[in-house]
Amino acid sequence: MSLVASQTVRDRSGLMEVYRRLRRARGHAGWWPGQTPFEVCLGAILTQNTSWSNVDKALGVLRQRGRLSYEALSRCRASRIAPWIRSSGYFNVKARRLAAFLRFLGREYGGRVQAMAAEEPTVLREKLLSVSGIGRETADSIALYAAGLPLFVVDAYTRRIFTRLGLLSGNEDYDGIQRIFMDGLPRDVGLYNDYHAQIVQHGKEVCRTVPRCKTCPLDDICPKRGLVGRRGSALKRKQRPGRAGTARQGTPRAPSRPAARGVWDGGSVV
Repeated sequence: MSLVASQTVRDRSGLMEVYRRLRRARGHAGWWPGQTPFEVCLGAILTQNTSWSNVDKALGVLRQRGRLSYEALSRCRASRIAPWIRSSGYFNVKARRLAAFLRFLGREYGGRVQAMAAEEPTVLREKLLSVSGIGRETADSIALYAAGLPLFVVDAYTRRIFTRLGLLSGNEDYDGIQRIFMDGLPRDVGLYNDYHAQIVQHGKEVCRTVPRCKTCPLDDICPKRGLVGRRGSALKRKQRPGRAGTARQGTPRAPSRPAARGVWDGGSVV
């Protein structure tokens, strides 16, 4: 039976069932890749409109030049930063955004990302949104992965996967989607951290624009809303007698760097 046919996925049990299946298939995701909270902030800004591999190259250049700290980078003008982050794309624009964030961090928190953790989540979010070039997804990524505050991050993969699952109509705005997750899940940093990472990995590897449903651990509970087959007919959920709840095992990807703060330990996910 479809998850959304038997109960609304908006409730805690439904959302947790999706998480359990994704976690069971891949293991803990170990996000966000970054050695320090400051590096996580830079990565969250640089990853706008590009792949993480391009961001990693840019961070590597900053690391080689000894600029991966507030003290070292805040002394640099945007025009000097731009060539170092060329691989991330739109490097002149992103250099100005980094410079704006550095000014904000110095003015509000004395250059210490850790000091942001003392803020109320919604207060920090509003402050970050006032910085030029920082939108909702970037602000929430910084709050969750760098400051360790419980704000659920929403992205295009979230919209795609949960529209297909029947949770979303596809017309909700960012804040509306975030509210569904934050109302339906325990308010836990480690859970939010890993759940978002699981969604990103699932969207990249399985629930793609052209999905790989045969390898999907959610296949037997997914109504595949909005999907059509090659001949224009709606794709139908495949029934798997006797196998409901069985997740296809995958090879967990080891994080390229130490995991960010928070690992969900609020109960078994097996």
